[in-house]
Amino acid sequence: MSMYAVTNPATGEVEETYETFTDEQIAATVDKAQEAYATWGKTSIAEERAELLRKVADLYLEREDELAEIINHEMGKKLDECRVEVEFSSAIYRYYADNGPAFMADTPIKREAEGSAVIRHKSVGPLLGIMPWNYPYYQVARFAGPNLMLGNTIILKHAPLCPKSAEAMERIFLDAGFPEGAYSKVYATNEQAADIIADPRVRGVSLTGSERAGTAVASEAGKALKKVVCELGGSDPFILLSTNDMDAVVEAAVAGRYENCGQVCNGSKRFIVIDSLYDEFLDKFKKASATVELAPLCSEAAAERLAEQVARAVEAGATLEYGDGRNDGAFFKPTILTNIPEDSPVRYEEFFGPVAQFYRVSSEEEAVALANDTSFGLGSYVFTTDEEQGERIADELETGMTYINEVGADSCELPFGGVKNSGFGRELGSLGMGEFVNLKLVCTNAVGRF
Repeated sequence: MSMYAVTNPATGEVEETYETFTDEQIAATVDKAQEAYATWGKTSIAEERAELLRKVADLYLEREDELAEIINHEMGKKLDECRVEVEFSSAIYRYYADNGPAFMADTPIKREAEGSAVIRHKSVGPLLGIMPWNYPYYQVARFAGPNLMLGNTIILKHAPLCPKSAEAMERIFLDAGFPEGAYSKVYATNEQAADIIADPRVRGVSLTGSERAGTAVASEAGKALKKVVCELGGSDPFILLSTNDMDAVVEAAVAGRYENCGQVCNGSKRFIVIDSLYDEFLDKFKKASATVELAPLCSEAAAERLAEQVARAVEAGATLEYGDGRNDGAFFKPTILTNIPEDSPVRYEEFFGPVAQFYRVSSEEEAVALANDTSFGLGSYVFTTDEEQGERIADELETGMTYINEVGADSCELPFGGVKNSGFGRELGSLGMGEFVNLKLVCTNAVGRF
């Protein structure tokens, strides 16, 4: 059986299979990406690229129902969440179409000598994107949008769970009028992906995935002297120190933990609560968890791994506060762990599913220390009625992003990325166009001197 297949996690049924590319098909795809770059990246103008990106955004909305249905079958998320993802992806392409030309404008430098100098934003060439299954369209959009706007060409290696969405996206770019090779998908093995990275024509690679995948891809990119961006998940803290509306905080916490069945890199995973509010918050969170209706996880194997992880936590001394930590096929019920011992290895792991960890603290300082006691550093959330406290904690948290009194605030204009083992580089916003770009200095001597 091919490694690329649509296996409906709700039923366990293999609905469609796709053949893995041959080495010859991989080579031909890289050839076309390089051929397209000769015109797309070097002779086309930004406004022309922007217009095609607008057509892509329009096609996402025109095909919203079809696209939503595809990922509902591929990785299981609920149809309403699927539609939100399609709409967000469309918005990202439109954002770069509308703002990309301005982001690419020359940046003047005041010279000490006579003459002028500017920084010019130039493309670098074909790029490889290795994308995950949890947001099949959105993750691709935040990589492809800014880089196509720059004039780079894209080769997409999607997760083996997502061959049909990969195919649907490629069709959208072709139907929008992109030249053949400007955006291409490959059904590649990890070994073939390594060969693509090593190809001298491919000038960079972007990965969203696990720490292990990040280590492997960054190693291959380093050997080939290629720029790499890695977004590698997290164990984001949700810190509650004070509130005037506990119900609203609980609502935010539940949304932050159970969105996409908890399969969110920057989802709220560790709830760190001041002692005076801990019991009330936990009680209301448990009651709210009982009303949550979850889609299946992406696969039965993922649910089994999560159940094993919960079992290890309990064996190490954690309390199974709510839920049974078990799965029925790919389905997994909301689960809450408390009293996780400091020496428990699972305390430092990412739970990629609907499992919440709860911690009681006695001070702001203890909350910050606990939040930072992790190898991850993606996002963080602080809830407080003290504005100065919120700003102070935001500065102390070792993460790439901090949201004060809000969750789910991701938006096209807001840069996304982490530090520590959560990776490096930024996507979205103006910074999303600053990763795979030649910031070329152009100096001009005083006119008439020679």
